[in-house]
Amino acid sequence: MDFDHLFKTIKGFFNLNAGRARHHTIRKRILEGTRIDGIHVCQLVAAMLIASIGLNINSVEAIIGSMLICPLMGSVLGIAYGVATLNRAYLKESCAGLVVQIVLCLITSTLYFALSPLSNTTSELLTNFSATVWDVVIAFVGGFVGALAYSRKEEPSTLIAGVAVATSLMPPLCSTGFGMASGNWALTFAAFYKFVINVVFIGFGAELVLVWLRLPLQYDLDGDGVVTDEERAQATEQSESMRRRVLICSLLIALPCLYYSAILVRQSIEETGSVFEVTDTYKTQETTYELQAICPGLVSYRIGEEDSYDTREKKLKQRIVATVETTKELGKTKRMEVEALIRLNVPGLESVTFAVT
Repeated sequence: MDFDHLFKTIKGFFNLNAGRARHHTIRKRILEGTRIDGIHVCQLVAAMLIASIGLNINSVEAIIGSMLICPLMGSVLGIAYGVATLNRAYLKESCAGLVVQIVLCLITSTLYFALSPLSNTTSELLTNFSATVWDVVIAFVGGFVGALAYSRKEEPSTLIAGVAVATSLMPPLCSTGFGMASGNWALTFAAFYKFVINVVFIGFGAELVLVWLRLPLQYDLDGDGVVTDEERAQATEQSESMRRRVLICSLLIALPCLYYSAILVRQSIEETGSVFEVTDTYKTQETTYELQAICPGLVSYRIGEEDSYDTREKKLKQRIVATVETTKELGKTKRMEVEALIRLNVPGLESVTFAVT
């Protein structure tokens, strides 16, 4: 076997320079993504409002739409670019722009939830109050792919749209506004921490790609237009130092969610005996067969536990909820029949949601 050929073939699979755009093109794309103007602000406020409504009424479609509209990703990539190239001026500008956008988002979401007549805590809201190691992995991979998209010769719109949905910057920030509007600072901190986790590891993943592509450093440290050997060596040293600090800070920020994830895994092992064991606690398969017999238009049946915030006791509780999807809307009598059947198999059922696909 020709191991040299095999090694070159494998190395080619990880060659990010194939199809790479020129450095000035990458820089231009990232600069355009971080520019804040009237259109950018309108787009940001509109995305935040759509996300707030989506979380408030439990609309997945509205939440996904807000992620696609949200322009926050540009500033995060801008921060990654500033770190990767040691461009401190651009790094400060991107950080300042991100802070301004966060403030605008929090004002928009807090005002919406303060004025909204719907005060219930939906399941979509509750999913943004806990950060886990899986959120870290998704954010890191999303940032990696996002920077990869910006570095290609072709337009990166398709990949960026997927990254925007996967990394989910808007919902946790929106949930932070909900916590502020309701005066619950524990939920506010939890949601904002998840947002910070997403920002940090999206940026870290993007920085890795930009460093891998060897984007040129800002060697002219004193801004006189002349780069000396001393400045070049100093810039290289400062760049390595900055990257080490970013890595250490990122790991420290991730520690709380790593601890929380370890608790979840331990609970899973205690309850099921194995992380990988799947138990049909609510007789889902059996109930699905029974529903198919009385409801020919059945598409899917799902049941599980969701977190619910108890306003009286001021703590999160779990409740059992079910969702039934059908090809056409069911009448009142048929809905009652379906719900009664589900309750026979799930005594502690809280509610059943009917949806038409």
